[in-house]
Amino acid sequence: MERSVKLRDEKVGKLLLEFSIPAIIGMLVNSLYIVIDRIFIGRVVGAMAISGVSLTFPISILIMAFGMLVGIGAAARISIKLGENNKDEAEHILGNAFVLLIIVSIAITILGLIFVDPMLRGFGASDNTIGYARQFITILISVSIFQTVGFGLNNVIRSEGDPKTAMNTMLIGGICNIILDFLFIYILHFGIRGAAIATSISQGINMIWVLYYFLKGNSMLRIKKKYLRLNKDIVTSIFSIGMSPFAMQIAASLVNVILNKSLGIYGGDLAIGAMGIINGIATIILMPIFGINQGSQPVIGFNYGARLHRRVKKALLLAITAATVISAAGGIAVQIFPTALVNMFNKSDMNLTNITVNGIKIFMVMFPIIGFQIVSSNFFQAIGKAKISMFLALLRQVIVLIPMLLILPRIFKLNGVWMAAPVSDAVASILTALFLYFEIKKLNLNAKENVHSPEVSAECAK
Repeated sequence: MERSVKLRDEKVGKLLLEFSIPAIIGMLVNSLYIVIDRIFIGRVVGAMAISGVSLTFPISILIMAFGMLVGIGAAARISIKLGENNKDEAEHILGNAFVLLIIVSIAITILGLIFVDPMLRGFGASDNTIGYARQFITILISVSIFQTVGFGLNNVIRSEGDPKTAMNTMLIGGICNIILDFLFIYILHFGIRGAAIATSISQGINMIWVLYYFLKGNSMLRIKKKYLRLNKDIVTSIFSIGMSPFAMQIAASLVNVILNKSLGIYGGDLAIGAMGIINGIATIILMPIFGINQGSQPVIGFNYGARLHRRVKKALLLAITAATVISAAGGIAVQIFPTALVNMFNKSDMNLTNITVNGIKIFMVMFPIIGFQIVSSNFFQAIGKAKISMFLALLRQVIVLIPMLLILPRIFKLNGVWMAAPVSDAVASILTALFLYFEIKKLNLNAKENVHSPEVSAECAK
């Protein structure tokens, strides 16, 4: 079945499974970039090395943010254009996205290498941890083009209706990273540099795979020379949608800086290392939810562009249900088995284990509800309502969380740092539910107005 026809006519549940399962598998494997690095570093190099890597997390988030700004923005626009049966415009967006990814990658590398030490000191690095942090992040900054181009264009692969190839991209990179981590850290004893080299090579392989797909592979869209000249309207349209996930990532980077500062003040270097372990465990839970987001985005975006609003609602409901099941299961597992999860990352430092177990039980107590909040905020992005999506995304990451990080530690010390996240999760979820309620009312009204259209009649038959 032609991809555009499938997005319009296939049963919504089957579509979501087809698109989301590969994305979930891909995101889980991709999460191993973070998790496996930290497991090897923590068990082979030591606790201070985990703290050093944790301090680089804001920079890694910044690099990913620019890939998301262009990649997700372009993917959402391409989905809508394909829903409108406008392939030429979709290819024009793809060409501009490719050029933008190259430009931002060059800027990241130049500025990142110049300011790496001031950034790390500003992020809370001590004399004990800055050496580890510098060794790790300098290598990743030098080859940031691998991550931004590979990650950015992989979003477009999914948006054109080829989730299996998008999954394979992540599988290839993730599996390579596991093998290379073992080689460089455990066998060759390269230490923390080995983790960075393994990640860089894996991301480079990803980029080559994605470029081959769009130049000579089985892509419906092609990177064409005539579309490489930047167009102001297209660039603006990409940024308008991509700004929401970009702002969310920038906010996440800012939050990590404030978080590391607070952890350093109230818990020292080991508390920063504990946050690195908590982030690793949270990543394992969150990545499948992000996979559901990626799988639902082309389904929702295409059908919204085609004005098939009942299919949009059904896709949203199924995505929220699946995400909630995953986030609830992960949140419950953390409360029941915290020590076993933490010990995957820590071999012998009992102080680090005790700090992390206490922290993770508080930090992730509201995880059962965040699946709903993440999918719902992504829904507004998928239908092209970038401002609402950005606001909802920033609720968890900035608007509530940062004030809580500044207030609660003054009262509850280190526990106050851990408490900031669940308070933010709860407030953001409540406000997101309100926005979603009013948007669903609009979709219900539009569905009634279009009930006699041939497309809706065919959809109702399913």
